[in-house]
Amino acid sequence: MIDVMMFLLVFFVLVSVNVIPALGLKTQQPNSSQTQTLITPDKQVMVTLGREGLIQVDGKEVSLALMVQSMKAKAAQFEHISVIVNSDKGAEVQTLVDVMDAIKAAGIGKVALAARNRT
Repeated sequence: MIDVMMFLLVFFVLVSVNVIPALGLKTQQPNSSQTQTLITPDKQVMVTLGREGLIQVDGKEVSLALMVQSMKAKAAQFEHISVIVNSDKGAEVQTLVDVMDAIKAAGIGKVALAARNRT
């Protein structure tokens, strides 16, 4: 019993200090003084933009060229969909604009930008 408790303790310590990596890109969100909590019954799709121009849709890397098809596929799966763009504050603005264009070209109108609350 003590061995099991020790294993659980070590596991939680490793997870809390990020020794075991999480899925997806690590981002530093930009700060804003006007943040709001997004509450919607829609299916939420997370688009993540990294510093090096990397783009992920729900944790899966996609190219900008395939972004429209990926978003159309997500929109076809669910009747109501909203997209949350989680961008690193060091990501290029042009990449953000290109991603927003792809989301709009896919016919999705509900888009939110993720930001941290400025303290």
